[in-house]
Amino acid sequence: MPERVNTIAISAPSIFDGARFLRDHCVTIREGEVQQLLPLENLPAHLQQVSLPTGILAPGFIDLQVNGGGDLMFNNEPSEATLAVMLDAHRATGTTTMMPTFISDTAARRKAAVAAVRDARSGGNRGILGIHLEGPYFEVARRGAHRAEMIRRVRDEDIAWLCSLQDLRVIVTLAPEHISPEQIRSLTDSGIHLCAGHTNASYAQISAAVAAGMEGITHLYNAMGPLASREPGTVGAALVEDALWAGVIADGHHVHPANIRLAHRAKPEGRLVLVTDAMATVGGTQDTFSLYDEQVSARDGRLVNAEGVLAGSAIGMIDAVRYAAGPVGLPLDECLRMASLYPAAILELDNRLGRIASGYRADLVHFDDQFRVHNTWLVGERRQHL
Repeated sequence: MPERVNTIAISAPSIFDGARFLRDHCVTIREGEVQQLLPLENLPAHLQQVSLPTGILAPGFIDLQVNGGGDLMFNNEPSEATLAVMLDAHRATGTTTMMPTFISDTAARRKAAVAAVRDARSGGNRGILGIHLEGPYFEVARRGAHRAEMIRRVRDEDIAWLCSLQDLRVIVTLAPEHISPEQIRSLTDSGIHLCAGHTNASYAQISAAVAAGMEGITHLYNAMGPLASREPGTVGAALVEDALWAGVIADGHHVHPANIRLAHRAKPEGRLVLVTDAMATVGGTQDTFSLYDEQVSARDGRLVNAEGVLAGSAIGMIDAVRYAAGPVGLPLDECLRMASLYPAAILELDNRLGRIASGYRADLVHFDDQFRVHNTWLVGERRQHL
C-alpha cells in the first residue's frame, strides 16, 4: 500500500535534480511537495529520514503516449478503473504521470475516454495529466495498427468538440494534409497540443501546419513519410523545424539508434522526448491482448498484430531511458530530462514537474545501476517496487 508521511528527508548516493547529479545530498518533502534539496550535513536532526543505499533519485518520468498497461487497454475499457490500473503498472517502470492515449475509434468511445479522464482527475488520480487522442484523422496508407474503417476525415463538428475540451490537457495526433490551416489554428487557439502522425504530409504541408500552430510529431520516423533527396517529407520537416517537439520510441524495434542520435543532434535542446507508446503487456502477466477484437502478441520483444504490423511497444519509461543511455549513447542526464523535464515543458507543467526543487511536486523515481526501479513517489506517496 502507498505510504505517506508529512515530513521526510530522502537521501541517495546520487540525486539528479533535473540539471545535475548531486552527491551527499537529500531532498525534504512535506505534504507532497519538495521543500529543499540540501547537503546531508545540513539535514535537520529531527526529520524522519529515508536512506536509499544504492542508485539514483530523479524526477518521476512523464509519458506522453500510453495506450495500456497491467493487461488492460484504454480503448477496450475507457474507464477510471482502467486508468488506475495503467498508472499502477507503469509506476513500476518509473512513470509517475502520463497522458493516457486513446487510438482511432468511434466518436462515442472517444467521448467515453474523455469522460474517464475527467472522472480520474476529479476522483483524485494525480498521475493522470490529461488525454492523448491519437486519430482517427489519419492518412489511411500510414495507419499502422489502427483499424482502416476507423480512419476518416475531420468534420466541423469534430473541431467544435475538440475545442470544447478546454478543462483538460489534450494532445491530438492527426495527419495535417487532411486538415486546413484554419482548422489547425482553431484547435491550437483552444489550447490543444497538436501533433502530426500517421501521415504522408510533405515538407511544405508540415511547415504550413507549424505556421498555424502545430507543435509536435508523434513517434518520430514511424508511420510517416520518410526523408528523401528532393522531398524532405514529414521526417525532414520534423528534424529542421525547430518549433516542433518530437516523441521517439526508444525500444530497439521502432527506430534505429543512429536515427535517434541524428534526431537528438538536429533538434534544439528540449525538443526530443522519450515516449513508450506502451500497450497492455507492460506491468501485466499476459503476452497477448485484444485490440479491435484482434489478437496482438509479443514476439522477441516486439508487439505485432495478425498482419505482422508493429502495434505499440512493450516497454516502460525506464526501458526507454536505459536504451537511450546504452545503444543510442546519449548522456544519462539528458536521457532523464527527455523522460521528465522536457515532457513537462511541452505540457507547460515545468514549473511544477520535471525537477527536484523547492516548490515542485514530490514526484520521484529511484532506480539502480541496472535500471531497475526500486521506489517511486507520487505527490509524496511512496511505492516500493523491489
